[in-house]
Amino acid sequence: MLTVRYDTWGLQPGDLVLDAGAGFGRHAFETARRGGRVVALDYALDEVIGTRNTFAAMVEAGEITADRYVAVLRGDATRLPFADDTFDRVVTSEVLEHIQDDVAAIRELVRVLKPGGVLAATVPAWFPEKVNWMLSDDYHAPAAAGGHVRIYSATELEAKLRAAGLTLFGHHRAHALHSPYWWLKCAVGPSNNEHWAVSRYRRFLEWDIVNQPRSVRVLERALDPVLGKSIVFYGRKP
Repeated sequence: MLTVRYDTWGLQPGDLVLDAGAGFGRHAFETARRGGRVVALDYALDEVIGTRNTFAAMVEAGEITADRYVAVLRGDATRLPFADDTFDRVVTSEVLEHIQDDVAAIRELVRVLKPGGVLAATVPAWFPEKVNWMLSDDYHAPAAAGGHVRIYSATELEAKLRAAGLTLFGHHRAHALHSPYWWLKCAVGPSNNEHWAVSRYRRFLEWDIVNQPRSVRVLERALDPVLGKSIVFYGRKP
C-alpha cells in the first residue's frame, strides 16, 4: 500500500534515496523495484531486522539487483548519521506524528537532501485522525506507547516544511477506504482485532491491496479529498 505518488516525487533510476522511518519497508521496496538505491532507517529494531531480511531475499530472488539495497539502519530521525546533501530523494511516511521534536526531524531530512532533491512527507490527515482521537484514548500517546503525539493540520505541516527551506509544489490525500477501518478499530478498542466488523473490513482491505480492482481504485480516488487518511506534501530543496 503506497502513499506517495512516484510520478510526483520524481524518482529516477540510480537515485540515492533515504526512507526515514521505513517501518517494514513498503516505500523502500517499491523504490528499489523502480531503480532507486535505497537507505532505509527506522528506530524500531524489529522493523529494521525485518526490512533487512526482506531486502536480502529480494536480492537473492533476483527481484532487485544488489546495488539497489544500500543499507538498512537503526537510527533517530532527529539526528541522522549522514553528511549534508547526500540523497537525491527522501521519503518519510507516517512518521512525523510520532516524533516530539518534529521540527528537528524535518530540519535533518532537508539537511541530508541534495539541492534540487525532493522530499515526500506524509502524515495522518486532520479529520480522520481527529475522529480516531475522539473515539479512543488508547489510540494515541501517552496511553499508546510510541503512538501519535499530535494531530497535524495541512497548514501546520506545510508551514513547517516551508520553514525548513523547502519549496512545496504538490500535495494530495490518500487511503480514504482506510479511514473507516481505523474508526471501527478505535470504536471497539484499538487492540480488538477479532471484532467481527474489524476483521471483515480488514479482509476487504487485504483483498483490495492484492487485487487492485479498478472500480475500487476509482471510488477511493473520488473519496480521497474528503476522507483520505493520509495527506502527502512534496517539496524541493533549492
